[in-house]
Amino acid sequence: PDLQECSTFVSDPTCGAISTFVGITRNNFQQKKVIKLSYEGYVPMAEKELKKLCIEANEKYASIVKIAAVHILGDCPVEAASVILCASSPHRRDAMHCVEYLIDELKARVPIWKREVYEDGDITSVWKENVEWHQGKQRR
Repeated sequence: PDLQECSTFVSDPTCGAISTFVGITRNNFQQKKVIKLSYEGYVPMAEKELKKLCIEANEKYASIVKIAAVHILGDCPVEAASVILCASSPHRRDAMHCVEYLIDELKARVPIWKREVYEDGDITSVWKENVEWHQGKQRR
């Protein structure tokens, strides 16, 4: 699903706010030209953890009515979305905090791994560790 589909999914007549986060591939990292990101994941565990995360977010931010959380696997070219998060609530504050919580926790807990591919192809491509993790341990 794209951002419009996710926004439509979380839309509700009782809500005055929809907050979104869209993570896209940028074309550079430390003076290197990035041509794409490539994502791999352990799907059964990733789906389970993402559902658990949405339940936790809804408990933490009680006014949240609906949540959409989408992350691609495979290649993601420059300027394309790799992750889309949306939350709706009657007022803005919970929706905004919920989406921030979701992206931080997703990056820390969901088993999806990112490889950055540069213009020279696989020669210098790098598997990236999320800043929320360090040496296999959760930082948050």
